[in-house]
Amino acid sequence: MPSSDYDPACLPDLLPLYYRRLFPFAQYYRWLNYGGVQKNYFQNREFSFTLKDDIYVRYQSFSSQSELEKEMQKMNPYKIDIGAVYSHRPNQHNTVKSGSFQALEKELVFDIDMTDYDDVRTCCSAADICSKCWTLMTIAIRILDRSLRQDFGFHHLLWVYSGRRGVHCWVCDEAARKLSAAARSAVAEYLSLIKVKQFHFSFNINVFIKGKSLTVVKRYFPQYALQDQNILGRKESEEKVLALVPEDILYIFSVHRATTAKKRQYFEKEIMLQYCYPRLDVNVSKGVNHLLKSPFSVHPKTGRISVPIDLKDVEKFDPFAVPTISLICEELDRPKADEDEAKSEDAKEKENEQDSAEKRKIRDYKRTSLAKYVKYFDQFLAEMADSWKGKLLRQSDLQKEF
Repeated sequence: MPSSDYDPACLPDLLPLYYRRLFPFAQYYRWLNYGGVQKNYFQNREFSFTLKDDIYVRYQSFSSQSELEKEMQKMNPYKIDIGAVYSHRPNQHNTVKSGSFQALEKELVFDIDMTDYDDVRTCCSAADICSKCWTLMTIAIRILDRSLRQDFGFHHLLWVYSGRRGVHCWVCDEAARKLSAAARSAVAEYLSLIKVKQFHFSFNINVFIKGKSLTVVKRYFPQYALQDQNILGRKESEEKVLALVPEDILYIFSVHRATTAKKRQYFEKEIMLQYCYPRLDVNVSKGVNHLLKSPFSVHPKTGRISVPIDLKDVEKFDPFAVPTISLICEELDRPKADEDEAKSEDAKEKENEQDSAEKRKIRDYKRTSLAKYVKYFDQFLAEMADSWKGKLLRQSDLQKEF
């Protein structure tokens, strides 16, 4: 079954196979456990599951990777959301004294949704996307990734395709995870030049980030706005562009064109930013207890997996090439040249059943289109693990001294 043949009605049959043989539980646990540097970090993390018929189950938590696997394979969630690390185990929140159950930490997250750009794209609207408007997501990743690294000094940024029409960013540095709601709001506001669902000219902008972002926007604007969206090709589009410029400035342009070249250049830059600058939902970023869709969750409507995006190939990232659950499950059934060798390995590994099961799972996803995305996730985790080593060594030395 090719990826385009995904049928939502088949999802209940595909999810058990996906969670049993393909979901990268080992890497997933390594990510959210953060090297075990902080005690009970994984155990106090909230997960929420959306089950069949939109049954929503919050405050799930697990003591180990094994328990997480068993529960997910039992419940087969249609969607997985990740929440905060709490003061107590979320699955015991009803037993905790009122007021003492508090969200303590979570990754700093950003959610960019294509529907927030509907007023500046003519090719699609609502949940629909195409290669032309996907350029907006590429621009958003380029601008936000640069600012979060250079302006704030963060290093461990995981960019994830939502599975349908947008992208998410998980800033995983320890400093980011410990930010208060006020600090998260400040970061989000700093990055927000264009307010979501608000299309008008504004002088109240961050001059510093504006200049840096223009370098990125200028690369894409001619192709995206002038050609792909043809913003000056229709009267309606022209009027929308002109609406960005205050009436008094339009009058000056029309009367004194020769003397306002510098001002006109300034407003051209402002228009470029209005059309292409990332549009953030600040509410997603500022709440410590806000839930966000998990990497490697399946989008029920498209069937596509929420996969990590390799920044080295962000220009080439194609949302329509992201595998669906139907495709990767079908790829498992395709015969492999080394299948006999794999069977032989399985026989040798029976002495250690748990280890054998994990190795089979690794071989399984490597046989599918999911492999390159898990490989990139592995690379991300390896880089992040270097930041844990020093802390673990210091903890070990302190224990020895004690």
